[in-house]
Amino acid sequence: MADQPVFVLGEGLQALEAAAFGTEAEFQDLLARHPRVLDFGTLSDGRPLRLVLVAREMGVATSADNGPTYWLDHLFVDADGVPTLVEVKRATDTRIRREVVGQMLDYAANGARYWPAALLQRAFEETCEADGRSLEEAYGELLGEGSERSPEDFWTTVEERLAAGQMRLLFVADRIPLELRSIVEFLNRQLRQTDVYAVELTQYRGGGELKVLVPRVYGEVAMTAKTAAGRRSPQKTHPDEMDAAIESRYGPEVRRVARALLSHAQGRGRLVGGTAKYPSMNVHYRVAGQWVPVGTVSLYESPAARAELAFSFGAITKRIGLEAAAAFAAALPAVGGLELKLAEQRAAGFRGWPQVSLSALAAAPGAVERVLAAVDQLVDGQGASSG
Repeated sequence: MADQPVFVLGEGLQALEAAAFGTEAEFQDLLARHPRVLDFGTLSDGRPLRLVLVAREMGVATSADNGPTYWLDHLFVDADGVPTLVEVKRATDTRIRREVVGQMLDYAANGARYWPAALLQRAFEETCEADGRSLEEAYGELLGEGSERSPEDFWTTVEERLAAGQMRLLFVADRIPLELRSIVEFLNRQLRQTDVYAVELTQYRGGGELKVLVPRVYGEVAMTAKTAAGRRSPQKTHPDEMDAAIESRYGPEVRRVARALLSHAQGRGRLVGGTAKYPSMNVHYRVAGQWVPVGTVSLYESPAARAELAFSFGAITKRIGLEAAAAFAAALPAVGGLELKLAEQRAAGFRGWPQVSLSALAAAPGAVERVLAAVDQLVDGQGASSG
């Protein structure tokens, strides 16, 4: 059956006929300028959901050492810090049936791993600048006027939700095929933390510039199976859990390195439990009057109980500057391929998460001591310059 017109009653009766979007770019631009068409549902406190654009064409890396491999059409976020990933396809694009699902899951998995808080904050602020919006206005809309939350705390919440899989995945098209609807319903029943929707956005045009957009949401029926318990806040790694994993999984040399890193942070800074499915601890230090996440110690169950230290260069650069990040990198030991990764970071402006295995640090005499000396230099040098 052909699409029936929509009638607008004013001084007379005007019929608006269904009209396809001319290009995918036109479709994408509409969503970026008018995210209200995707606002359905409520926030945790019962307020209406309002999505705010973080970035259009958000880069998605597949490694901590490389730049973006893929590009997500839109990344939005709400006031609860829940990210919303959006892929847009017109009905004429055959990828809307199955290929787009694998594509979206790829973006979600890698975004959860390689979108640190500093990168997300920078993307949002660059979008605001490009749109000619002041950051004060933008954060007022996002966090609420008079909110006591800092932007850094908010984006850390977004990062934690990503790591825990607490996100929305939205497939948007002018026609949602039955195959995609079935996949969306299935994914929603299986995924406890992630919400999956398909949004059919039909456009109607009348005389002149008159347009009507009619969204229809698929996936909400399956949402009733998700309980509040399945959506609880991500659980952070407890220090006892971290200690137990270190003791049970690793030999004496790797245990020595892990405990040296964590003990140093506990003594000179603070430890913040990670929210990933594997045990992890973020090490924060007070630098130039602010807390800076310097790195993360992660203990993976596979392959072969791998343990890593990842350096948060994006956060260091964002909070205390490129010069400090470069000096910190220069002081780190050249072990386990770290020298090459740091060279790549230097060329990219120190924005990534280069990592080194704890076994490589354990195998090189004095390596962990050099890492800790580099941290001391970062903390003391910046503290002295800020005084």
